[in-house]
Amino acid sequence: MRGDKHLTRQAQFDLVFREGKSWAAQPLVMRARPNGLDYSRYGFTVSRRVGKAVVRNRVRRRLREILRPIELAPGWDVVFIARVPAADAGYAGLTLAVRGLLRRAGLVEEYEGISPGVN
Repeated sequence: MRGDKHLTRQAQFDLVFREGKSWAAQPLVMRARPNGLDYSRYGFTVSRRVGKAVVRNRVRRRLREILRPIELAPGWDVVFIARVPAADAGYAGLTLAVRGLLRRAGLVEEYEGISPGVN
């Protein structure tokens, strides 16, 4: 998720927060807006309320790994905002939340790949 697939600048995040539509689940909030490009980009926000650096980085790593195999519809900027329950949510819980949010937003068809223990 480096390079093209990653939101890197504060202005990119601000644009998604200002103009994007949001969807919420227990551990996550997702905001998305069309970007007019041929590819989609992801970004993650995990505040200090979620936990110390080790916990925040774990949540980010899990989200990156969950999104890696998912083919998102082209032309979207998507920001995932971790809520406090994300710190205690396991990989399976975060996977269900991410897949559900993307499906509700209409950014992905049914997810083809299945992680072990997650249907």
